Amino acid sequence: MAFDRKTVILPDKTKFEEHTIIAKGDVIIGDRCLLQFGIKTDGRIFVGEHVIIDGNLEATNDIRVDIFSAIGGNVKSGGNVYLGEKVKVNGKLSLKGDLDVGDSVEIDKGFEAKGWINIRSPIPVVIYLFIYLMQLLKMGHSEEIDRLLQEMEENEGDVIPISETFLFVPNNSIIGLQKSKVDFNLHVGKKSCVLGNYDVKGNVFIDEESQIHGTVKSTADVFCGKTTTVQGNIEAHGDVRIEDKAAIAGNVSAQKIYLSKIATVNGTLVAKNGISFMTPSKKGAEEKVARFESNVDVVDEVKDMLE
Repeated sequence: MAFDRKTVILPDKTKFEEHTIIAKGDVIIGDRCLLQFGIKTDGRIFVGEHVIIDGNLEATNDIRVDIFSAIGGNVKSGGNVYLGEKVKVNGKLSLKGDLDVGDSVEIDKGFEAKGWINIRSPIPVVIYLFIYLMQLLKMGHSEEIDRLLQEMEENEGDVIPISETFLFVPNNSIIGLQKSKVDFNLHVGKKSCVLGNYDVKGNVFIDEESQIHGTVKSTADVFCGKTTTVQGNIEAHGDVRIEDKAAIAGNVSAQKIYLSKIATVNGTLVAKNGISFMTPSKKGAEEKVARFESNVDVVDEVKDMLE
């Protein structure tokens, strides 16, 4: 899956339980986000700055929490843990690897670490860089300063290697028990189960066999894949496409609605530019053509009827 810094990505088989999001692979939470859930994954967890997570963090591998973030529950890691300055953990911290903590970190219920413990200097790295640059200026080494600034600019956009499967929540997002806010797109992977009502300022893509237990609002388009379920309404300023065997419990409103003939909508349909009914996907037709060309189509169907 391509990485997009603005899109909420919930990978295949993501499960929202009552208080925990269970994910596969790495989990990346952007700056200034609010999650009213905990996180459990078989990968790593990266939490940005000024993030509030109400539940527990549990990862098979490393956990990194950046400055001024707050974790409402316990933190459990099968690898190393990094806690930035002013991080607060309301529960207990336990890890099997090394612990690296910044200044003024609070862990209310204590910690257990089987590896090394490193408490870093409270002076940020940027201060060291500033002091170093000032010394270079005094010494008249302008070429060295230009080189350092160029390297910093080049490294600013470096890609952080993450797992092929990952969960990503971009900056300033809210993933809530009742209401969630996304400033760009939302992508829900296959066979996922998502709780809450989503207000999305972009496109919404719900992949096959996934369930949304709530209402979906979008300022753009909404796509519901095959056998998806939405236990609420769908409201879109753009178009809505509902594929084969999808089931919508509430109403659907959009500029235009593309509806499969074998999909189910229990509420009303409102479309300013009309409704187009789609025939079942071509896959079944292509299979029948192949069987017919092999002279088995009619024979098999008659045999099934006789049985």
